[in-house]
Amino acid sequence: MRTRPLKVALLGCGVVGSEVARIMTTHADDLAARIGAPVELAGVAVRRPAKVRAGIDPALITTDATALVERGDIDVVIEVIGGIEPARSLITTAFEHGASVVSANKALLAEDGAALHAAAEKHGRDLYYEAAVAGAIPLVRPLRESLAGDKVNRVLGIVNGTTNFILDKMDTSGAGYSEALDEATALGYAEADPTADVEGFDAAAKAAILAGIAFHTRVRIGDVYREGITEVSAADIASAKRMGCTVKLLAICERAADGKSVTARVHPAMIPLSHPLASVREAYNAVFVEAEAAGQLMFYGPGAGGSPTASAVLGDLVAVCRNKLAQATGPGESAYARLPVSAMGEVTTRYHISLDVADKPGVLAQVATVFAEHGVSIDTVRQTGKDGEASLVVVTHRASDAALSGTVETLRKLDTVRGVASIMRVEGE
Repeated sequence: MRTRPLKVALLGCGVVGSEVARIMTTHADDLAARIGAPVELAGVAVRRPAKVRAGIDPALITTDATALVERGDIDVVIEVIGGIEPARSLITTAFEHGASVVSANKALLAEDGAALHAAAEKHGRDLYYEAAVAGAIPLVRPLRESLAGDKVNRVLGIVNGTTNFILDKMDTSGAGYSEALDEATALGYAEADPTADVEGFDAAAKAAILAGIAFHTRVRIGDVYREGITEVSAADIASAKRMGCTVKLLAICERAADGKSVTARVHPAMIPLSHPLASVREAYNAVFVEAEAAGQLMFYGPGAGGSPTASAVLGDLVAVCRNKLAQATGPGESAYARLPVSAMGEVTTRYHISLDVADKPGVLAQVATVFAEHGVSIDTVRQTGKDGEASLVVVTHRASDAALSGTVETLRKLDTVRGVASIMRVEGE
């Protein structure tokens, strides 16, 4: 074993960073044995230096992150500060000064991953980011390495623990969205400002990363169609139950049937209780991968939190340090396919539409005619009502998003349709 330690700079020492530092200290001997050399925490960049950080030598603390990554003797930089800047500049500076990078920054990778990979390749460094998607669940490396010889056709997953907790509580307790969100906040699953989670931004960033790796194509967060869960109601949950389904916020990355394009989207959807993702409860994550040769694979586990995310960071640290000792680099970006990303309007799926209509003869026939005019085939219809008002629930066969949008626009113009109560996609057939 080499006795000279590999030096590590840690950018950020919050929930994840502090856990990374703790594990590096408490498991130092094991890490050294697995790597083939000891690893040494050489500096920790923070914004609030006065804060007491148990187990970390105060002499390692600095507010000058740029100076830390420019030192020249740093072998690996671990970036867990998040956001676009200064993280992007710090990572590229680290490459320029000889360090490889381990990051958990999903937002930056989804926005500017191609440029970061190019910078890493230019300077002969590694860029690893297992922790950017689904916390402790090994997912990036299996897609990037284990399935590198296969053809992945679909990635379908629950990749945000906060929204899964909220929807699970709505399903199991009958709570409304606001009540479930309050419980998630009280338990620490939701941030004070939960927008990134509940509006789907977090899941969209992860979907962009997964689609890029799975399909060997550059996919940015702007390419990902996004809907959050704020409009999911108790009535939607009840409708799903009547269909033998549950509601989940899904990240869906698909290769077109002809193989000439891909799609990436995030939105709530009803999935059958028989589907493996339906049983994913509380704040857990799970991703279902469909590959041509491997078949169906499922990855499941805690998708967030200090310890789970730190586990993924440390796994990458071991891999990058081994590469350093071997004077090699691991796999970089694979974007050779250059497949176009199709717009959401071209995506086909099933739909569950709830309409408020007048309770009188001929209404169902009118509604069915509108669906037929737009080429949308109806699978089932359920109508209930009294005293002149009724609820009409229509479940379609597969139809394009554009066709469904045209259908709904026409339905809104009918005098007998009082309103469109909800529209939800049905996935996981």
